[in-house]
Order: sequence, then structure tokens, then C-alpha cells
Amino acid sequence: MPTRLFEENIRDIAGRPGEMRERSRELAVPERLGEGLARVPAGETLALDVRLESVHEGILVSAEARTTVHAECGRCLKDFTTPFQVEFQELFAYTPTEADEYGVHGDHVDLEPPLRDAVVLALPFQPVCRPDCPGLDPESGELREAEAAAVPEAEIDPRWAALAGYQTGTAEAADEPGSGDDPESASK
Repeated sequence: MPTRLFEENIRDIAGRPGEMRERSRELAVPERLGEGLARVPAGETLALDVRLESVHEGILVSAEARTTVHAECGRCLKDFTTPFQVEFQELFAYTPTEADEYGVHGDHVDLEPPLRDAVVLALPFQPVCRPDCPGLDPESGELREAEAAAVPEAEIDPRWAALAGYQTGTAEAADEPGSGDDPESASK
């Protein structure tokens, strides 16, 4: 992403602990965010609300981003869009160390790395178009109707049929008087 697009000028609050500034703006996402089934495509509008607070160590940034996610349903493979919101908070240190991930660069902070990280990590891994999506039929590959998606009674694999009968026979035998390991019933 072009970093200048996400830079915030801090000249008026740098080195002045207790000072704070808020800013809201809308911009077009310059590059696609995310891979896989969910992504924010290039050109999508991103609303960004930023709060910049000067503290002794640097600039504390609290931000909220709102946009639209374009996704492919993980169950039925239909394309859909959904509103998306993510929040993040980062400290941009005046003198960054190895432990500090982000630093103040002159009179600005670059929000692109933490924004990208927050958006990509919050995107759903297996998005669904709706919570009750029945998905595709595993045999035909066609979209299932909601009623057909109910789990049918499981068919018994012929290779295991003998064991199913054994399990039923064992349960019936345990209910009969005089059976089992009970010493009193064995003596009668």
C-alpha cells in the first residue's frame, strides 16, 4: 500500500503528553487486503476513525475501520458481501527498540502496517453467506434445500453390519436375569 495515504501528522501533539486529536476520514483501499475466501478488494471504501494521544513513550493510536468484505461462502460457494468493522490500538514509540513494533517517523505515524494486520487477522477464515446455509450436496454438488440438509438416518456400512448386531445382542443379553458378572445371579 502507498504508505503516505495512511500517514497521520502528529507535529502538534508530539512530545506533549496529555494532548489528543481525533480524525475521521474515508479513503479507497489501494491494494487488496486478505486472501482466500474473504477479502477487501482494491478500491473499496474504508471509513477510518483515529484517535491520537501523546504519552511519555510516544503516540498511542486507537483506531476503528469500517468497510465491506467480499467473500465466497465456505458452504455453498456463492459470492456475497457483508459489513466489516475492526478496531486496533498501537503505541508508536519516539525511540523504538526491538520490542517496539512501530515508531514515530519525524512528524508522522504510519497506520498502514497495524491497519493491514488488524484487518487481515480479523477476516473470517470460513465465511458463510448466512448462519443456516445448507451448503452443497456432497454427492451431486448441487445446492441443498434447507430440509434436505437435515442429517438423514445413517446407513450402516455392510462391512460393519455384523458388529451392529453384536452391539444390539449384547445390550439385550445384559438385560436378561441371570446374565452378567453378578455373583448372586450366577448362584441362582
